[in-house]
Amino acid sequence: MAVSMTMPILIVDDYNTMIRILRNLLRQLGFTNIDEACDGRAALAKLRTKDYALVISDTNMAPMSGAELLRRVRSDDRTKATPFIMIANDPSEGADVQARAGASSYIVKPFTAQSLKAKLEPVIGAF
Repeated sequence: MAVSMTMPILIVDDYNTMIRILRNLLRQLGFTNIDEACDGRAALAKLRTKDYALVISDTNMAPMSGAELLRRVRSDDRTKATPFIMIANDPSEGADVQARAGASSYIVKPFTAQSLKAKLEPVIGAF
């Protein structure tokens, strides 16, 4: 099945510049339905009201970390199968969150549109 470029994607980061960068990279890749949340609590509120096809979240946020957000997403029957990609500062942090919390994948900062696409395709399919 082909990936829909209008699938709803939620970006979660407490750093507005990173949200802008990620939104622009996703647009470069052709995605058009992109929402954002400034922290884990705001993301959970959005996840309660809308079904997202993908969540991309920073690992290090306050007051709720990306790992805690992921644990809550995975513990909810409605959202537990939602593809979830963590943004990490280094490979060991990303691998740790993926293994412990059940992330679908992770990407290490800094990244380009092509490296993001390489991380997205195994999770959501080729596009």
